Amino acid sequence: MTRRRLCILGGCGGIGRSLVAAAIAAGDDVAVMDLKSAIARHPPAQGVMTIDIDGADENSVARAFGKIAQAWGALDGFVNSAGFVIEKRRMADTPTSEFDITISGNLRTTFLVSKAAMQLLENGTTPSMVNIASGLGAFIRPEYGPYAAAKAGMIALTKTLALEHAPRVRANSVAPGPVDTAFLRGGTGRSGEDKALTINVDVFNSLIPLRRIAVPDDIAGPVMFLLGPHSGYMTGQTLWVNGGSYMP
Repeated sequence: MTRRRLCILGGCGGIGRSLVAAAIAAGDDVAVMDLKSAIARHPPAQGVMTIDIDGADENSVARAFGKIAQAWGALDGFVNSAGFVIEKRRMADTPTSEFDITISGNLRTTFLVSKAAMQLLENGTTPSMVNIASGLGAFIRPEYGPYAAAKAGMIALTKTLALEHAPRVRANSVAPGPVDTAFLRGGTGRSGEDKALTINVDVFNSLIPLRRIAVPDDIAGPVMFLLGPHSGYMTGQTLWVNGGSYMP
């Protein structure tokens, strides 16, 4: 298999770290983009290109992808695994500032990094983009309104990218249910990973047919599948990875 050039946004998070390990094991060249604080907390393995980025800032995105262009000239795969929730609240109790930050940090980031990544993917070898959305983008639950809206928007943007860049580049989404990562404690780089989970795991486990919430490797596998040749006839699709708790 040809050595691929893969960039993982959010590569220092729980899912991101599993993806980096899987990509290295597959023999790929890997670049990790993440917040400076996340990189400091979980520095990637030796040999991995590391670039700090604020995905909601257009200048920061341009600078980060400029470094990829300078180093590699093109991308064969790009994964956006960045995302966060600030607080669980009813929509009626959500401050406008909190809504704006959540939409910007999740959906605006997807817009900006997708534009930048596509320019490099267009020059790649059998290139593929994977956005990690959320089951909440379709399986709506209370108190996640801004985040659910952002992830629903991410799925819509991914489908648009799939249409606009076919047949050259494939674009798909993975939409997990709850995953036992720092995300459930505020997000890598935004809080310590030693905080209590924001969900009742026992309750969630009882509602999931496979009787457990996911771990990062459960999500990394489907992402690697979408990046690889075995999904070569898939674009604009969403894989719902949730232990059977949501079956659209």
